[in-house]
Amino acid sequence: MSATPRIVVVGDVITDVLAVLSGPLATGSDTAAGIRFSGGGQAANTAAWLAGQGAAVTLVAAVGDDETGRERVAELTRIGVDCAVERHEGYPTGTVIVLAHDGERTMISQRGANLRLTAAHVDAALAAAPDAGHLHLSAYTLLDVGSRGAGLRALATARERGLTVSVDAASAAPLRRVGGAFLTWVRDVDLLLVNTDEATVLAGGLDPAAQARALTAVAHRVVVKRGAAGAVWVERGGVVEFAPAPGVDVVDVTGAGDAFAAGLLTAWLAGADPRAALARAGDLGALAVTTVGARPAP
Repeated sequence: MSATPRIVVVGDVITDVLAVLSGPLATGSDTAAGIRFSGGGQAANTAAWLAGQGAAVTLVAAVGDDETGRERVAELTRIGVDCAVERHEGYPTGTVIVLAHDGERTMISQRGANLRLTAAHVDAALAAAPDAGHLHLSAYTLLDVGSRGAGLRALATARERGLTVSVDAASAAPLRRVGGAFLTWVRDVDLLLVNTDEATVLAGGLDPAAQARALTAVAHRVVVKRGAAGAVWVERGGVVEFAPAPGVDVVDVTGAGDAFAAGLLTAWLAGADPRAALARAGDLGALAVTTVGARPAP
């Protein structure tokens, strides 16, 4: 396989307030939990996992001009992510409260400065990365109206420069809110990643292979992430590949999809076939769920 080209990741930087609950949430009362503050955000997490595999990666994002934002950028820089991050005075760095229990996680989000990401900043960051070969976009950038222009510019500029492009569909609820417009925004991307809930929103209640096949009308390749049930890869040309998920004890699923994306991208961009790319993605996703937090262990 060839070397993985520089990957430019466009999207969000977040502070995660992660609560791993000891039992079901007792609404209106108390629930014991282990609580920690850590770096998060779909794009930042994916960039961190990419850097952890030795890939050259640039993160394009926005934070507040605050101590939290400086901490988030510093921790990413320490692990090898090149941060093209703009700071916005008067807006807080984004924060998400994550409630994790029994293999699921629920997120309560304040998008903060992520909504201020600009098309001009995206243009400047891509111009400063002439060695980039691939752009990976967190769909949160498209789903939030404040940052949508930046997300659309990232896709357009990547195509103009001849980069391959992938999009992670991000989250079912905001996808439902924007409706069919999302499929227009991501038309003809090289790779679309969706989980089962997102696939159902975008393609209806079909089986995963049929959902992926339906979505190849929009994207050249579609991967449906099925958690413990594994994943399926479908291409417009008819290639269909299934992969099981490694059997591991799940501690926290936060960031598992981001790790999966990073594993998939590094393998695929280096020339791996779909089966090998899915296997690498599954291994990294499995590693993510065995530890607390959304990033690789230091």
